[in-house]
Amino acid sequence: MMWQDFVFMIGSGLSLVFLGPTLLNPSSRVPLGTSIPSMTIGYVYSATFLTLGMTFSAMGSFTAGTMWALITMIRSPPARRFMRATGLDLLGSDLRRWAARRRPSYSVVDQYAQVDPGRGQHGQRNAAD
Repeated sequence: MMWQDFVFMIGSGLSLVFLGPTLLNPSSRVPLGTSIPSMTIGYVYSATFLTLGMTFSAMGSFTAGTMWALITMIRSPPARRFMRATGLDLLGSDLRRWAARRRPSYSVVDQYAQVDPGRGQHGQRNAAD
């Protein structure tokens, strides 16, 4: 194992830490001219490291490229319009709902909970009452 493999992996890991807030911030807007080249570079580096036998570096670059791909899909305004137009945003919301149901604290009964029309979901009176 080469020490350079770990250095590149740590560098890719740091890029994940620094890109995380951009992905999580709903007001972030990243132009496609930034995110697509960065995503492509991450995947090209990953393939290059893999051919050199630097597995950890390849994994790090692949995850950095994937982080840029997520930023492209979620935080680039043209990509968001495309996702709304094609229904991919519905797929995303369905996946989030599915993941929430996989939590150990979630019960099958929760998805069939009855809501009283005169009260809100948590039992409070509606503002109109």
